[in-house]
Amino acid sequence: MQTHIHTNTLQNILRIVLGTFMIGAAIGHFTFARVDFQAQVPDWLPMDKDIIVLLSGIPELLLGLALVFWTKQKVWIGIILAVFFVLVFPGNVNQYTGAHDAFGLDTDQKRFIRLLFQPVLIFWALWSTGALKALLSKK
Repeated sequence: MQTHIHTNTLQNILRIVLGTFMIGAAIGHFTFARVDFQAQVPDWLPMDKDIIVLLSGIPELLLGLALVFWTKQKVWIGIILAVFFVLVFPGNVNQYTGAHDAFGLDTDQKRFIRLLFQPVLIFWALWSTGALKALLSKK
């Protein structure tokens, strides 16, 4: 897989925006949004929800910083972030199926619409970093 993919100005801007969002989300994991993030943690996980929220904030912070600053590895960071978004998706499903209010998602309709945005985040991570092009290239 080719990892030195040229990205255009729009991709670079959107990569930095996504990285900034990830850093903000990580800060929320550690501070003001801890309770909201706990609403997404499935009951079947065998750890304290607060611990899971704190621990999951670490990769969010690292991935956000890497998106913004580690541009030589942006393709790999995009792939890792897309996988991360897939791995946390059960939390969004848990919020929907458990009817847990958090982040202003206080109706089943709002929680369901949120589920539809996860593929957008995955695509955003892959496209803005050039990872989509790298994955689709025949080399």
